[in-house]
Amino acid sequence: MAKDCSFDIVSKVDAQEVRNAVDQAKREVGSRFDFKGSKCTVDFDGSKIKLVADDEPKMDQLKDVLDTKLIKRGVSTKGLDWGKLEAAGHMTVRQEATLKAGVPQADAKKIVAAIKEAKLKVQGSIQGDHIRVSGKSKDDLQDAMALLRRGDWSVDLQFTNFLG
Repeated sequence: MAKDCSFDIVSKVDAQEVRNAVDQAKREVGSRFDFKGSKCTVDFDGSKIKLVADDEPKMDQLKDVLDTKLIKRGVSTKGLDWGKLEAAGHMTVRQEATLKAGVPQADAKKIVAAIKEAKLKVQGSIQGDHIRVSGKSKDDLQDAMALLRRGDWSVDLQFTNFLG
């Protein structure tokens, strides 16, 4: 009797790696010459990253430093949901980024449709905030993973619970 193989598609951000990246960004902001005397800060409370800068160009530089540190730590910047830039007190601007968790329903439907459209011998099913892909062959599942890695999705996809 043939046994079904499966894996889950999830999207999550490692909060500890984000905390490490924020700490590295704080150190770099404190030591860089172009940030001397500015009111730039980066804070992380476990679910949100809060940035404060003197003006929009400084905010762009601050976000660039943070993005660089996140990428070096292996955290995808697709895992952050940036809020809008708003004016803060003392002639500063602030912006918040929330960590995304789970695959949004609209993206999940697109992923399942892409799997069906590729005519692989696998089935995708949406199960809350993750997607289960199952099939008869491990090779078919690996083809599905390769297809999804090549795609351009609004969230960072990870493959877990590979059962075969």
